[in-house]
Amino acid sequence: MSKETLSEQQTAAIKIEFDFFDRDGNGQIDITEFIELLTVLAPKTKASHVGDGFKLIDKNNDGFIDFTEFADWWQQCWWEY
Repeated sequence: MSKETLSEQQTAAIKIEFDFFDRDGNGQIDITEFIELLTVLAPKTKASHVGDGFKLIDKNNDGFIDFTEFADWWQQCWWEY
């Protein structure tokens, strides 16, 4: 499922979550923000899994999670962490 298949309401709800974790408001989640995200959503996540999880979500390998990448992850498997 991609961002394009979401309703406007679903997209807006995911955007609220994304914006909460995008602490500096630059439209991207960096590794530091991702660690904070995991601290909130999956506090039992092992430190060794943080980098691997980040790489899985960062599909274009630019070192950041953009909204599209976040939305795809959020609707598919965030709870697996």
